[in-house]
Amino acid sequence: MNILLMLLPISLVLLGLAIAAFAWAVRKGQFDDLDTPALDILDDAPPQPRQDARMREGDDGA
Repeated sequence: MNILLMLLPISLVLLGLAIAAFAWAVRKGQFDDLDTPALDILDDAPPQPRQDARMREGDDGA
């Protein structure tokens, strides 16, 4: 029975923190645009290859 006296306030504090975090995320605009990030992965542009420091334009590596 004593454990309930400890767990109940702890759970209420955690609930309050979760509600505060959700309210903060809503105010900061985290849920404003849910469609664009999902569509960005469908972009057909191939990734650009990274140029090595030795293979830059005009550098023959000699």
